[in-house]
Amino acid sequence: MDAAEAAVDRARDELLAQLTSDLGDSLVESHLVPGDDLWIRVARGAWVETAEFLKTGLGFQYFNFLSAIDWMPSPFGRDMDSQVDIELGHDEASEVDSSLEHGVAGGETRFQVFARVNDIVNGLGVTVKVDIPDDDLSLATWTGVYAGADWHERECWEMYGISFDGHPGLRNIYLPSGFEGNPLRKDYPLLARRLKPWPGIVDVEQMPGDDDDEESGDDS
Repeated sequence: MDAAEAAVDRARDELLAQLTSDLGDSLVESHLVPGDDLWIRVARGAWVETAEFLKTGLGFQYFNFLSAIDWMPSPFGRDMDSQVDIELGHDEASEVDSSLEHGVAGGETRFQVFARVNDIVNGLGVTVKVDIPDDDLSLATWTGVYAGADWHERECWEMYGISFDGHPGLRNIYLPSGFEGNPLRKDYPLLARRLKPWPGIVDVEQMPGDDDDEESGDDS
């Protein structure tokens, strides 16, 4: 590790210490990988407070992205595997493991929202995660702190069914009005995949002249 990388790691350590001190018990869990990155998971009630502290208190002015994840394993197993998976020897359908396995910084619920912000002056970034209770898929909006969260939250609402309290206008971006369901949930059936198997590997035709090249190679 060179001097520049060591300086960034010291800055990450200091950043985590500041977040821990300011957020207190609202910082549920953290994960710091030296030379790589920092993740924190916060209580739902501290979601906006965390954004405000990062932006105004710590200089994380750049909003990178906001999204969500459904940690529930697909109830359909692997029956929608692509042809490439099947040819590699995987079964077309496998037993479903219903246990939840969360990523770094842990989790306690099926759904999580996570966002990434950066301090571009000091070359630092942090990913902030929050658990969304199964019986209340809602979260306070970040749009009052980071205006760029607007469309990202709309996408989460549309694709996962997570609402953002205080958002100026949750409405569809990709799907037609009246569309039923949330396509990025693991239990949403991809009917098109059931009616027509995913092609996976595409046959590639030889380009004109390839045959001639191969024949000339054989003659030599």
